[in-house]
Amino acid sequence: MYKIASFLIACLIIANTATAAENHNQDITKETLLKTDSSWEGTKYAPYPVGTPQITMLRVTVKPNTVLKWHTHPCISAVYMTEGNVTLVLKKTGQRKTFNKGDSFTDTVDIEHQGQSGTSGAEMLVFFACADKIPLTVNSAH
Repeated sequence: MYKIASFLIACLIIANTATAAENHNQDITKETLLKTDSSWEGTKYAPYPVGTPQITMLRVTVKPNTVLKWHTHPCISAVYMTEGNVTLVLKKTGQRKTFNKGDSFTDTVDIEHQGQSGTSGAEMLVFFACADKIPLTVNSAH
C-alpha cells in the first residue's frame, strides 16, 4: 500500500510540475520567421566553411532609391527587414525579388547580385553564419 501511495504522490508531483511548466510557456510566444536549406532564389546551401565559426549580426541602413554595387556573399546569411523595402537582382539571370518590412529571407551565396532600395529606403538586420577570416561581402570587380 505504501508503494502505491508513494507512486501516486510522485505522479501528482510530476503532473503539477508539468502543468506549472506548461503555464510558464504560455507567457512565451515563439514564431519561426525562417527555416530553410536554400537561398531566396532556390539554390541549396553547401556545408558551412571550414574554420573557427564566427557569427555576425549587422543592422544595415540603405538610403532611399539607392542601387548597391554588384557583390557576392561567401557565407550563408539571413535577413529580417525592419523598415522599407529592397529589391534583389541577380546579375546573371536578371531575376528579381522585392522584400518588404516584416519579411525574412536568406541571401545568395557566391552568386553575384545587387540590392535596390525603395522610395523610403530600407533597414534590415543581417545575420551571417561564417568562419573567421572570411569576408562577409565581396564587391565585384566590374
